[in-house]
Amino acid sequence: MTDATRVLIVAPNWLGDIVMALPSVAAVRRHYAVEHLSVALPRAMAPVVRMIPGLDAVVPLEGGHGGIATDAATLAAGRYDIAILFPNSFRSAWVTHRASIVERWGYGAGFRGWLLTRAIKRLPRGGHHSESYRTLLRKLNISVESDAVTLVVTDAQRARGAALLERYKVTSGASIVVIAPGAAHGHAKQWLPVRFAEVTRRSVMELGRTVVFVGSPDDRPVGRAIESALTQFGHGLSDDGRVVNLIGHTDIPTLIGVLAGCDACVSNDTGAMHLAAALARPVVAVFGPSDERATAPAGRHTLLTHPVRCRPCLLRDCPIDHRCMTGISTDDVFDALARCLTSDEPKAVSW
Repeated sequence: MTDATRVLIVAPNWLGDIVMALPSVAAVRRHYAVEHLSVALPRAMAPVVRMIPGLDAVVPLEGGHGGIATDAATLAAGRYDIAILFPNSFRSAWVTHRASIVERWGYGAGFRGWLLTRAIKRLPRGGHHSESYRTLLRKLNISVESDAVTLVVTDAQRARGAALLERYKVTSGASIVVIAPGAAHGHAKQWLPVRFAEVTRRSVMELGRTVVFVGSPDDRPVGRAIESALTQFGHGLSDDGRVVNLIGHTDIPTLIGVLAGCDACVSNDTGAMHLAAALARPVVAVFGPSDERATAPAGRHTLLTHPVRCRPCLLRDCPIDHRCMTGISTDDVFDALARCLTSDEPKAVSW
């Protein structure tokens, strides 16, 4: 089908995966330059794709098993000619099928091939997630001319981030290091809280930075663990706004605003890591059981790993001694942070 007038991209569900898909979203926008292009994704994540210029609509989805009928009705109302499915899930294929979208294109994974009108053979495991999206487009004869993407942070997003920081006595123009100490899908991806606390203390005392913790509500326990360790160091959360815990207090627009104004981000393998990289912020990323070859942040950033035979195991919880993470020292992370804060090298954003 070559005469489409309304095109839909179904984006991934998770923040990191959405960010890794953004260059491919931009490539589809360039390919269908004069057609209507919408992007469907979970409601909470909609502000991420809105940063790509030129989209005609962002379609919030409810998600979950109970939301299938609602999401199918939402997509049916869009009267799309083509749906390009970035996720490999059965659900995404089923919802677009139920929405009666004429052309449904994606990888024929997970027994869903019969629901697609163009089922592309799934790639062997391995390689970066962003390359999986680009390969899908190439096999659909959609040119991916560049792996770069331009994101536009709105004044409203910057204002939301600044307002939240001011509420915690972080003054406008403060030099901020953002730390994302949590991680979805198990504790094994989390570097030790006591070491995050030591990096925090040294960032304040030696580098003169304000440190801001960010994360989802599920990351609150690790935030409390860092606070406890800071108290033992004699440097707890301060009234002068030098150490601020925003974990569980930032929606996506506010997180974008906070990250857009920071000097650097220190993170485990998280969605915040990918978002900071996409916003051209220097990133120090700590990788343990996850595979940096598949989920490294975009651009020239510092990736820290400890070479042990059992990594990357991709396990949620370590069955032995967590040596892939304990082998990464406080000095390793702090020195990497100090270097990226003093480096004049531009941080290219590419996937």
